[in-house]
Amino acid sequence: MQAPYPSYPPPSTPSLSQCVTRVELNISCRNLRDKDVMSKSDPMAVVMILKDGNWLEVGRTERLDNTLNPRFSKAVLVDYFFEELQKLKFFIYDIDSPTGNLKTADFLGELECTLGQLVSSGTYTKPLVLKGTSNSAHAGAITVVAEEVAGGSDEVYLQFRAEKLDKKDFLGKSDPFLELARSKEDGTFVVVHRTEVVENNLNPRWKAFQIPVQQICNGDYDRTIQISCFDWDSDGSHDLIGSFTTNLREMCSVQPPREVQWPCINIKKQKKKKGYKNSGLVSVSRCEVMKVSSFLDYIQGGCQLNFTVGIDFTASNGDPTKSTSLHYINPYAPNEYAQVLTAVGEIIQDYDSDKLFPAFGFGARIPPSYQVSHQFPLNFNPSNPYCAGLPGLVQAYQSCIQSVQLYGPTNISPIINHVAHFAQQAAQTPTASNYFILLILTDGVITDMDQTKQAVVAASGLPMSIIIVGVGGADFKMMEELDSDEGVLRSGGRSAQRDIVQFVPFRKFKNSSPAALAKEVLAEVPKQLTEFFRARNILPQQRPT
Repeated sequence: MQAPYPSYPPPSTPSLSQCVTRVELNISCRNLRDKDVMSKSDPMAVVMILKDGNWLEVGRTERLDNTLNPRFSKAVLVDYFFEELQKLKFFIYDIDSPTGNLKTADFLGELECTLGQLVSSGTYTKPLVLKGTSNSAHAGAITVVAEEVAGGSDEVYLQFRAEKLDKKDFLGKSDPFLELARSKEDGTFVVVHRTEVVENNLNPRWKAFQIPVQQICNGDYDRTIQISCFDWDSDGSHDLIGSFTTNLREMCSVQPPREVQWPCINIKKQKKKKGYKNSGLVSVSRCEVMKVSSFLDYIQGGCQLNFTVGIDFTASNGDPTKSTSLHYINPYAPNEYAQVLTAVGEIIQDYDSDKLFPAFGFGARIPPSYQVSHQFPLNFNPSNPYCAGLPGLVQAYQSCIQSVQLYGPTNISPIINHVAHFAQQAAQTPTASNYFILLILTDGVITDMDQTKQAVVAASGLPMSIIIVGVGGADFKMMEELDSDEGVLRSGGRSAQRDIVQFVPFRKFKNSSPAALAKEVLAEVPKQLTEFFRARNILPQQRPT
């Protein structure tokens, strides 16, 4: 018989805002400027990242002697966050000093780009420019190859058992569970997993579980892992039976049916009791590392993120000509709708090769007949509803405001069904070539809730994610049901195949940066994309060389 899960906070697991993976940047240059009189330049590359308004060095390559066409062997490692706009600068210097002193170095050229551009391109080649100018004449070119660090998405399958554990309960045996914690750089430990409780058993066998390699050891197979065995108590005062340390490499040495076994040591008991050996034995009976295709595997295999926008033009937004309106166009400061479009769009655009974004409005009377529409192109061109890049998207929104009459009601199912139609077509081909992201911006309560739930449930089986951002101060409680963080969304007797909706109220980020909003809005996309393709055993494509 198994007792409930331990009655205290769950283990610390990687949050959605932690890096998806680590990326290795390999750098080469062609036709650099020659700054040396007696020989050629001795180049070195320095990589910097923009953090909180400051450029910080991430890493640098080695110096290569006497070459204008360097191929640096030392790669630069960068933590990759899909949901953040990560701006990078590559500086190329002619280093005359063996110590690599940049103060005495000659500047050869630079490149500024985003990490998103690098990972979506695979091989990224651009002209170098001279500092403070757009001049690339005679500065040469730089090529950056971005590759995911191997094993970053692998998962490990583990199963433990124990024997002869200490009896901790007065009227029974013990109710044991295991707690796994990985060591941090400062020598402390962070809990990454807890097993279920096996009730009244001194020889328990716990259920097998899977955990990302990144989570259990940060990708370092030799990193110390502490495993502790506790006796569960309903009041939360769990008694330590004993603990030991190991690492993933040692656990992986198991070769069924032979197990790897450790004595479980209780330090306090060991100090007090002469002849103490251990408080039981813990064995790993299975440890298998499995290769899992990552988000970057799919992106670098050519999977396109097709970005579509739906904007609420209902009357509850207020008269756009008045400053109190959510749609008021202030020439000095963008409104909430424009802020969200920019924050999310500047990240997504790096993953869409043509950068043509279909954009629609709903809940307005539109020209020329001024009939109410719940799915009209912002540019009023049904045959070509695409906006050219982020600037075109913002411009189309601002122009549309001046042409429509705000009305209602707030129906969002038509736009969901519209995007789902294209996702359905993409799903007919069992390749990881297209994934659809629908961003809906709305100020109020959804009027067609039943139809929306039905549309979301139907779309949950398609390569599609839905992001809803609530602007203004309305009550958005109904949105939480669509987000379905607390249970599977159901409609008409059908259950959603997976969670594809992320709802975020803008007011939560009103006093913070747009980047913080984008970070939360986009945080679930990598997980949702990989879940869809993995569930269908669709592997990443091989990018053409």
